[in-house]
Amino acid sequence: MSATILAPAARIDGLLRTEVTVWLSTATPDATPHVVPIWFSWDGERLFVASKPHARKVRDLRDNPRVMVALGEPDEDFDVGLVEAVAEIPSATTADLLPANHLAKYAQRMRAVGLTPEEYVATYSQPILIRPTRFLPWHGRSVPASAVEPASRGGAGLRRLLERLLGPVRGGGALGASAA
Repeated sequence: MSATILAPAARIDGLLRTEVTVWLSTATPDATPHVVPIWFSWDGERLFVASKPHARKVRDLRDNPRVMVALGEPDEDFDVGLVEAVAEIPSATTADLLPANHLAKYAQRMRAVGLTPEEYVATYSQPILIRPTRFLPWHGRSVPASAVEPASRGGAGLRRLLERLLGPVRGGGALGASAA
């Protein structure tokens, strides 16, 4: 069975549905890049981000709404995604636009830093809506797991992944092979 390779948008959609943090890059008025890690929600069409109203990224976006979002874990062959996008700074508040599952997604992390949902919504009161314009999956030489249709990964794909991950631990031998 041959693997079905996902289109760039589908591959990055999968990453956006599983990642907890993405990196948002804006440009300052003098074109200096500004990159920050952010919490987000993805609804399949846009990212929702809650920000402090006077944050550098908000000021940058008022001058230039074009952004780049980077996501994924740079494993041994760099299975990551890049998203070119346009951001909007709505006049509504975070409380008005907060996606239903956003606070649940970050509940454990907020508790870890002593932040209540009410404090989060009050502190990060400026929503940012980010609409992708181009999806750029990026990887090294191999076909990364995020590029393969889940249904076509099957047992053989899982076996290859486990061999790749466990090979160094097991001395590089094939999974299931017995030692002599």
